[in-house]
Amino acid sequence: MATTEILTAERILEVTEEVLRRHGPAKATVVDVARALGVSHGSVYRHFRTKAALREAVTKRWLDRTSAVLDDIVAQDRDPEARLRDWLAALFTAKRRKAGDDPELFATYMVLTGESGEAVGEHIDALTGQLTAIVRSGVDSGAFAAADPAVTARALFQATDRFHDPCHAREWEQPGIEGEFEAVVDLVVRGLRA
Repeated sequence: MATTEILTAERILEVTEEVLRRHGPAKATVVDVARALGVSHGSVYRHFRTKAALREAVTKRWLDRTSAVLDDIVAQDRDPEARLRDWLAALFTAKRRKAGDDPELFATYMVLTGESGEAVGEHIDALTGQLTAIVRSGVDSGAFAAADPAVTARALFQATDRFHDPCHAREWEQPGIEGEFEAVVDLVVRGLRA
């Protein structure tokens, strides 16, 4: 089994996603990944010491895609309320897209995120960190009132849970969901205003 392509961790993760999509998390093996790469399974293990480590890395990669999109909104130099609204909308859109555009892979990731407490916890920390930055900028500008931006950010994240927690994915395509989302966002933003 030889390949002319340089084997990198990123390439292994790309192929692992394809294998998971094809076989599902219950049947996908490191041997399947190695076969798809045209290498021995030992070559995969040189990059990821265990099957669990490989699955954790795939989960983290998948979750990090959402965080990266949201980082761009956090970094913008504009009205904190507009950034907060855009951030929440982008999070909802990203999660809906993941659930709707590739249902097989989304079902796989539901299993993987259930196994992967560390990656999920880090993802939630990253998201609430982004929200904290937006809330802090709102407090600094006088637009928001919050004694502790980090506590407020965590509350915002929990208050909007229905629109980003994958356990609610079936609800995301129901008629009227956008209006419900807007109503919740309006409520939390009004509550934040100074």
